[in-house]
Amino acid sequence: MQYTVKQLGDLAGVSARTLRYYDEIDLLKPSAVTEAGYRLYGPDAVDRLQQILLYREMGMGLDQIKRIMNDPQFDLKEALLSHRKSLLQRKAQLEQLLETVERSLAGLEGRIHVTDKEKFEGFKKQLVADNEAKYGKEAREKYGDEAVDASNAKLMGMSPEDWENFKKVEEELIETLRAAMEEGDPDSDLGLKVGELHRRWLSFTWQSYSAEAHRGLAEMYVADERFKAHYDQYSPGAAEFLRNCIFAYTEKKRG
Repeated sequence: MQYTVKQLGDLAGVSARTLRYYDEIDLLKPSAVTEAGYRLYGPDAVDRLQQILLYREMGMGLDQIKRIMNDPQFDLKEALLSHRKSLLQRKAQLEQLLETVERSLAGLEGRIHVTDKEKFEGFKKQLVADNEAKYGKEAREKYGDEAVDASNAKLMGMSPEDWENFKKVEEELIETLRAAMEEGDPDSDLGLKVGELHRRWLSFTWQSYSAEAHRGLAEMYVADERFKAHYDQYSPGAAEFLRNCIFAYTEKKRG
């Protein structure tokens, strides 16, 4: 069966304008174009659109999706299996978070006693699961299973006070990064403070610190699209500027 732009848009829940834009950027080409200039989409195009929308749901940008799907090695079945794995992980994370909310409500209503430690257990488990789902493979290849497992264990062992400080340092890091970017100099006092705050943030989960490992992680922030997207959501170019701040900070520490 073939669909017109409107029919496919109605079927997939996207606008005709979106489909035309995907055609313009060579992300989703129609299967055929009639003599009158109408785009028609067949089964292969429908499958491709489904894949695009799944990647969009995962937070990927169009440029990244295009690179993945235009790769000659792209395999639709493998991609769907990967999506299923990610969705199952997300389901488990949401169930853990729901359990935390349910226990908190039960505690407020006096049905059970919830300790301070238990109140934060779900958030820590979710953070570990999120990191494993997004970056686990690369981190284990780079640092080894032992180091990653130790980092996860240290995070899970945080006291409520440690967890609160961990989140406070993270917030201060982002605020300082934004301020330093306005100055535009990674070697400034603010830029160096960014590097120090990032080191302090890492200390909550790293077993030990080294400038070399710190710089290696900074490079990954720029090289890996997922890390880059995470920091660039705060401000365009934030990942690269953070990398430069970390390099400036580690150079100063060496001196």
